[in-house]
Amino acid sequence: MFGFLQNLEPLNQGFWYIALAASLIFLIQTVLTFIGGGHGDGIHADFSDAGHTDTPFQLFSFRNLINFLLGFGWSGVAFYNSIGNKTLLIFISVVIGAGFIFLFFILILQILKLTEDNTFKMENLIGRVGEVYLTIPAKMSGKGKILISVNGANHELQAMTESEENIPSSHSVRVIYIYDEVLVVAEV
Repeated sequence: MFGFLQNLEPLNQGFWYIALAASLIFLIQTVLTFIGGGHGDGIHADFSDAGHTDTPFQLFSFRNLINFLLGFGWSGVAFYNSIGNKTLLIFISVVIGAGFIFLFFILILQILKLTEDNTFKMENLIGRVGEVYLTIPAKMSGKGKILISVNGANHELQAMTESEENIPSSHSVRVIYIYDEVLVVAEV
């Protein structure tokens, strides 16, 4: 199956062996990631500070080693016949391998941006505008209700006003502060 490797120069053979082994391990890591069998790095061998496991990217990990070897091996295979100087070829392969690590880092950052905290917190409503649903009595004498949109979801919440006049339905209001889990609003 790998008989074609026997007739190659030793450096080219090395690139092929690295590329094929790294590709196989990368494939296994990818499959384990998608089926949930690989917690974190799949095969975990981090040499960085073990106390900081909440960081999304660790430079010295088995996954990054495989990413580097993947870029290093396949770039060596791809450019072996086009670059005559073998030192330059190894340097370019190292740079491309480091580029694979950087690409993985950028990819992880983009994926982490997709995680969003959609927890509803009343403190986040201060300064937001809503619409009166049930009339709000004047001078904090009673509670009405407003509809307010947060993260694309509408919420019906109790509201009061310090205003001298009632705020009728369908008027826009702005949340000024929160008093005892009730929004205090003013007409916009």
